[in-house]
Amino acid sequence: MSLADQVLAVNNDLPIRTDKPVHSGKVRSVYWLTEEDSQRLIKEKGYNVKPDAPLAIMVISDRISAFDCIWHGEGGMKGVPGKGAALNAISNHWFKLFNENGLADSHILDIPHPFIWIVQKAKPVMIEAICRQYITGSMWRSYEKGEREFCGIEVPEGLTRDQKLPELLITPSTKGILENVPGVPAVDDVNITRKNIEDNFAAFNFKSTDDIAYYEKLLKEGFDVISGELEKLGQIFVDTKFEFGYVEDAQGNEKLIYMDEVGTPDSSRIWEESSYRDGKIVENSKEGFRQFLLNYFPDADILLNKDRMDERFALARDNELPESALMALSKTYTEIAEKVTGQKIVLSQNPKAEIVAILRERYGLID
Repeated sequence: MSLADQVLAVNNDLPIRTDKPVHSGKVRSVYWLTEEDSQRLIKEKGYNVKPDAPLAIMVISDRISAFDCIWHGEGGMKGVPGKGAALNAISNHWFKLFNENGLADSHILDIPHPFIWIVQKAKPVMIEAICRQYITGSMWRSYEKGEREFCGIEVPEGLTRDQKLPELLITPSTKGILENVPGVPAVDDVNITRKNIEDNFAAFNFKSTDDIAYYEKLLKEGFDVISGELEKLGQIFVDTKFEFGYVEDAQGNEKLIYMDEVGTPDSSRIWEESSYRDGKIVENSKEGFRQFLLNYFPDADILLNKDRMDERFALARDNELPESALMALSKTYTEIAEKVTGQKIVLSQNPKAEIVAILRERYGLID
């Protein structure tokens, strides 16, 4: 079997019973179950949700997204072997620890296969909730240009690249494009301040201003749990992105929960602690792949400048990346996943067949 065959690149063509269009994101595809199947599974499996809550099957892929583009490699490789299973395994591990530490729930109700989650429908908070413990990436680029205010937070003088910050910073940005919010440009992924959120909390889907402080509490608590565990493994949790949303439990109580993935190499920067002490940065996250792309193409500005998106999409479409680059990334994902979970990431020989068999036999979702 070739490497390309071990990659689950297309995940929106599974024969899962649904009466709605399949929603495909950069990495995951979402199959909304029929009302009948949702209610049947809630009853059969005893999920702690409203009896009529909409459920979905969320299928991860091995596609690799960076700089808002999907990349591919030589030999027909449409993704990174082991990536999907590694991301899900890491998220599942952190969500389990969150529960053990009394943090909020997540949208995940069940994990039938390493590539899939059964999730409940949530109303998303329209914020990319970002936490930073070190000054690097976009924050460093802004700082280097002389900016000393970041998302409304005053940053002190005299910081150096990749230095630990005096305190953990919450630097939110918008999730999607928000129209008609005073002081917030109608573009995706734009930095915002806490005051922007307070003044327009309903536009960000918060139920009350009190929930702003609660989301910040959950963000910090989640960050601390992951950071503490990674520290035991000789890793530094540099920065990360969480997402939140609202759901109702079986008793009809509305609650704020964690959504999407947490603490993964896709949503976070993770550094090797011993190398950092020696003055070197060794990335155990997708950031290493981003740096590869910046160095691989002669004009890095195409990847950094949002005014050049057409050129960027063409770059991703027209260039097959070296197999070695995708395999190096595969090694990064699987090794950090095995460190975190203590379990081997096994590459599936035929993930689609496995998923279909499980969803047919155990969940009755395949005709």
